[in-house]
Amino acid sequence: MNYLVFQMELEVGKPEENRRIIESWLEANYSNDLDIVVLPEMWSTGYALEELRDICEVDGSQSITFLQSLAKKFNVNLVGGSMAILEGNDIFNRAVIVNRTGEIVHKYDKMHLVPMLDEPKYLSAGLNQVEVFELEGVKMGVIICYDLRFPEIIRDLALQGIQVLHIVAEWPLARESHWNTLLRARAIENQMYVVASNVTGTKLGVEFAGCSQIIDPWGDIVQKLDQEVGELKANLDLDKVPKIRKEVPIFESRVPEKYRKL
Repeated sequence: MNYLVFQMELEVGKPEENRRIIESWLEANYSNDLDIVVLPEMWSTGYALEELRDICEVDGSQSITFLQSLAKKFNVNLVGGSMAILEGNDIFNRAVIVNRTGEIVHKYDKMHLVPMLDEPKYLSAGLNQVEVFELEGVKMGVIICYDLRFPEIIRDLALQGIQVLHIVAEWPLARESHWNTLLRARAIENQMYVVASNVTGTKLGVEFAGCSQIIDPWGDIVQKLDQEVGELKANLDLDKVPKIRKEVPIFESRVPEKYRKL
């Protein structure tokens, strides 16, 4: 399964400019054998939290329509990062997955809000549990940035059979070592691919880590960027997932009846 992952430098508070950047980048990197494109967290507006109520979209209409048009134009599946979506009086940080025909196959609202960034002051936490979605017949999941620190929800997805976990993020350089360690840990402990798209650059006084990467189910790094604007291109060998799960059968070895309920 051929992946293309964008590590971008956002234009904070400028959705139209970010849409232009993404479309131009995809045009430059498109290939006929491409299956899935991955974008980062809050790619439309960035973390302009104090401005979000003025610049976020009601029901995400413009940005979701943009993702759907890209999917159809380039005949690709899109793990469309996440966007600030206004519903009623709530603003959600929402990931949207779109298939090749432009159909929305999955939505997920970030459930863990970052206290260090005052997210709970500006955003509402997602109300629903994590769920599996499928692209090209493969079970997958998506989480958003800070969610990476909560292994419970990722194990939930693994137990539902996902083979690929996507993490879309705006993770800061100050906690780069955590990012790298947690991504590999999630791949190893769940024996699945981890595909992570982060942003780079310095915005609103925060320097972002970049380090977008793809990690295989053994915990080996398939590809990784540093802090440059750029992309990852990789063909995921999904046969590795059942192979490694058979060689080291951690799921069969689990004894959940002996675990204290959290």
